[in-house]
Amino acid sequence: MYTPNPADWRESNRRRWDERVPIHLASDYYDLAAFRAGKDPLRAFERAEIGDVTGRSLLHLQCHIGLDTLSWARHGAARVVGLDFSEPAVEAARGLAAELGLTQDRAAFVAADVYDAAEAVPDSSYDIVYTGVGALCWLPDIRRWAETAASLVAPGGFLYLAEFHPLTDVLDDATGTRIEHDYFARDPWVEDGPGGYADGDAVTVHNRSVEWQHPVGEVVTALARAGLRVDFLHEHDVTLFRRFAALEPRDGLYRYPATSPRVPLMYSLKAGKPRA
Repeated sequence: MYTPNPADWRESNRRRWDERVPIHLASDYYDLAAFRAGKDPLRAFERAEIGDVTGRSLLHLQCHIGLDTLSWARHGAARVVGLDFSEPAVEAARGLAAELGLTQDRAAFVAADVYDAAEAVPDSSYDIVYTGVGALCWLPDIRRWAETAASLVAPGGFLYLAEFHPLTDVLDDATGTRIEHDYFARDPWVEDGPGGYADGDAVTVHNRSVEWQHPVGEVVTALARAGLRVDFLHEHDVTLFRRFAALEPRDGLYRYPATSPRVPLMYSLKAGKPRA
């Protein structure tokens, strides 16, 4: 149900994510054995849209256990830094980096709130500031996020965002074929359910979560006001999991059947900072 902003939103979310770190590490969803063996969890459109990262520095905001962050290092980034508010997640990411033989000069991880990133990360600017899928819904203030992220983009560098499309939040939960919710909702969505996307049967204690819906226009406007120039906004007809019963698996992703009308399920954007 929708409620006024709860004062405990950050701590509730942190406790939920902290508890789920060991569940995620053991899950088939993240499949750490395959990752250790070289499997790339990055989406093909992300690799294509970001391009060659060889020799560049990359900051990953809200990095969770660091699989995407470390993948960019595998793709040749000279230095990657991951930031997440969950200390267990950051510790797991550091452990994975060590397993891969990446020193802190190549891959560093910081435990801090994303709004405090400018003060928490080791460098003042990065060639690429990256935010992966499923991050923005945990933040109440997108304008503050955009200002923080933009401040960390080096002149001539860019921010890249890949996210679930907020249009999916207005569709009915069962089939994803009917509009049932308000696209412009501003109050947080408070839930209290066990398990999670990586293991729906996991027994969990810290189940309260607080999330926000951010229309695409709000995100783009916030980045523009923060001084970045939007180079592209792409919408994608695929998603990472079977959110709606109507979706079908294909090539490791999910989409509507070819006979059904399509709606955007994810989006990505790139926004650059002009050189001084």
